Amino acid sequence: MAALGYVPDASARALVTRTGTRLAIAVIGRTAAVLDDPYVGRVLTSAAHVAAEREVGVSLHWIPLADLASLSRLAGSRGLGGLVVVNPTPPALATVPRDLRGRVAAVGVGAPHVPSFDVDNRSGTDGVVRHLVRTGRRRIAMVSGPDWLPCGARAIEAYQRVLHESGGEPRIVPGDFTVARGAKAAIEIMARWPDTDAVFALSDLTALGVLDGLHGLGVRVPGDVAVAGFDDIAFAGLARPALTTTTHPVEKIATAAAAAVLDRRDTSGATFYPSTLVVRESA
Repeated sequence: MAALGYVPDASARALVTRTGTRLAIAVIGRTAAVLDDPYVGRVLTSAAHVAAEREVGVSLHWIPLADLASLSRLAGSRGLGGLVVVNPTPPALATVPRDLRGRVAAVGVGAPHVPSFDVDNRSGTDGVVRHLVRTGRRRIAMVSGPDWLPCGARAIEAYQRVLHESGGEPRIVPGDFTVARGAKAAIEIMARWPDTDAVFALSDLTALGVLDGLHGLGVRVPGDVAVAGFDDIAFAGLARPALTTTTHPVEKIATAAAAAVLDRRDTSGATFYPSTLVVRESA
């Protein structure tokens, strides 16, 4: 072997062991634009590091929300060693073939046959909203995530609970984790509830959009309205004012999900990663 310079062929070995040669990252969304989200890039990069250590390739796929059967077709494709589903929904996970069970994980909500890895957005939201209350804010609005994404329900529940305890009334407008929607949401919030004194957005990109929208209205942040987000992306600290937020350990989550799939680990149930409040100038 040494004389001939023999190196084991990863593809041939995968055929013999039936482990597959590729880890697929499947991202569910209304349009293919979901693949441009920086969050997806962080998941893909982290999963690629795990796959490279195991001599496995990585592929990225958009799963249309209107065609969840495409997830089943992807799951049955040739050479697939494992599957990580991003933005999962129960109907989508129900399409995963039985013979792929044990080789699939979800980043978000899971299913009885699909382990999940996610940030604890319930406690993260609780921490942010309680911080806003402690600093004297009482009329707090929330820009949520997409209504079809079930993991957002935990954050909404936490927001509503803290407001109820503090004597506030929920003010929720739908979001989609984009800057553009954040700017529009800010205008909508101030039109519906002009006495709003804080806005919490369930993503930093949306929160940055809220900052822009409020600036266009002549609203001072944090003087008139405090703003907080969720994720602690790189740009959060560069905003003006710098954005108060809570962390989202995407890299740890994606690494754990990819390793569980490729190493066939028994990780049934849900694994939650803590979120830590980061206080900056905006709130």
